[in-house]
Amino acid sequence: MAEKKKRPYYVDNKKFLQAMIEYREMVGAAEQEGKQRPNVPVYIADCIIKIATHLSYKPNFINYSFREDMIMDGVENCLQYIDNFNPEKSKNPFAYFTQIVYYAFLRRIQKEKKYLYTKMKATENATIFGETADTSDHDSGTDFINNVKSNDWNEEYVSNFVESFEQNKRRKKKKKIIVEE
Repeated sequence: MAEKKKRPYYVDNKKFLQAMIEYREMVGAAEQEGKQRPNVPVYIADCIIKIATHLSYKPNFINYSFREDMIMDGVENCLQYIDNFNPEKSKNPFAYFTQIVYYAFLRRIQKEKKYLYTKMKATENATIFGETADTSDHDSGTDFINNVKSNDWNEEYVSNFVESFEQNKRRKKKKKIIVEE
């Protein structure tokens, strides 16, 4: 059987660590001299973008329509917490930034679910009260309601999504009350 060729990693952890150490030294020197903080080097920014992009290809993130938003949230959080990486504690900046990106992805998914819940709940309420969408407005809200009413969305899916979202909210609220007591 032929051996598989090992592809090179998309981020070289040793180079990345060295770049992070040099960047921390530049930041420290700038602070001591009272100068403006230096920009993040292109290599570090490129590594962060590669980490976020490649993580978005994982099976649990690939099918989201807002993947670009997830990637940019991850990059933004990495740049926000870049100073918290301490090479004396860890020699693995790849793992550090991957964790930051991973949790940024989860937060974005939760935000989008909450937004989708709000849209679905508004649509459900509009349907219950017999309101009809005015098609002359053509804003995103009426388009959404028209799509739901024209069965572009499965009504069962919408009601299941709303119900499960509300159950999760109740469960979290109950857990919070128990913790506070």
